[in-house]
Amino acid sequence: MKSAWPKTATIPANRVLGRSAQARTQIPSSGGTASQGRTEGPQGLCAGTGRHAPDHVVIHPLLMTYDACGGALDEAHMAEARQVFDIPPQRVEVTEHRILEARCTCGKVHRSDFPEAITATMQYGPRVQATVIYPTQHHMLPILRTIRIMRDTCGIALSPGAVVRMIHTTAGNLAPTVARIAGAVREARVAHFDETGMRVAGKLHWLHTAATPNLTWVGIHTRRGQKAFDAFGILPGFQGTAIHDGWAPYRKYDCRHGLCNAHHLRELTLVHEQYGQRWAKNMIDLLVAANRGVANGPFTKDRIAQMSADYTAILTKGDAIHPVKKRKDGTAHRRQSYPTNLLRRLREHTGDVLRFLSDQEVPFTNNLTEQAVRMPKVKQKISGCFRTFDGAAAFCTIRSYLETLRKQRIDLLQALVQSFRGETPDPAMGY
Repeated sequence: MKSAWPKTATIPANRVLGRSAQARTQIPSSGGTASQGRTEGPQGLCAGTGRHAPDHVVIHPLLMTYDACGGALDEAHMAEARQVFDIPPQRVEVTEHRILEARCTCGKVHRSDFPEAITATMQYGPRVQATVIYPTQHHMLPILRTIRIMRDTCGIALSPGAVVRMIHTTAGNLAPTVARIAGAVREARVAHFDETGMRVAGKLHWLHTAATPNLTWVGIHTRRGQKAFDAFGILPGFQGTAIHDGWAPYRKYDCRHGLCNAHHLRELTLVHEQYGQRWAKNMIDLLVAANRGVANGPFTKDRIAQMSADYTAILTKGDAIHPVKKRKDGTAHRRQSYPTNLLRRLREHTGDVLRFLSDQEVPFTNNLTEQAVRMPKVKQKISGCFRTFDGAAAFCTIRSYLETLRKQRIDLLQALVQSFRGETPDPAMGY
């Protein structure tokens, strides 16, 4: 039997039956706009969110005569379309740069110049380098695994040394921008701070983070406390409200403080479950109710006063059960029970615990920086440790930049490409 078309045909989308690809693939209710994929950051294609303008169209033939009665068919038209989203085969594109040479009639030889970025006989371009940095520094993929992926998907044979050089080059390109991020965090009205252990060259170091809703800064230091804070230069000049977990060195800085109540809830839960203390459950209920309340709008002064009174009353009940142990001379023992130490901290820093009630910009928890240290801990779990301090510092620089861009929904891969071209995009420095 004959077919309406000689064979199955794959043709460019803009030639389908003489109509443009845009007109051919419009959905009647779309108003001329293609459906957008639901992605974080830049918009992308997403199967299942509506039809998109195709790159190719495959016409599947129809028999010219119907096999049931043998009658002829009228002119065929499109009855239904189904789309397949796929990635074309990847290949390396090689661009050869050539300079020219000519001799003047006076005998002097003149040569043209290579572009400033072309420094070697053979080198990798911005997109290759960005494609290597993106998975290793943002998605915590080990270097060797990244090398295998590049070989299998693009046919590029990289060495570990080449990847390390790319990482250090990236850190150098981004260092000025990351310094501006640190300065912007220092000027913020509210900033979050945290630190966590990180193995570097087989020794314990400390990864420090400072963050706002739109900015993230990460640094590495051999020390955990004030020496590290002073070296980084963020906390010494900070005049806003520092949100942290209550670690004592933060108190050395002359700024307002807000404490992470997620930590308090965990500690109160331990006291309630292991010591059977009812006051701890009452405090949990009070803090949770207060957090839910401020989510619906700021509290009045009277309501804040009532919450503070209830807070103090609960602490008084706890003190009655766990009084401070004293020596014969009346001074407090250095070692106290866990509930007693918790009660003391909650009482001494009442204003910092309840600061979220009176300041709408102060959050209930310090989750912002705890999230910032989570992925570096994943990297340590996967890769073991950083072999050198310089490698750890480079990771922190790149991580600061990429995490800030992620918060601001900027295309990370394209930003890295631009950085290798000498045009590093600056994120918004507003906090």
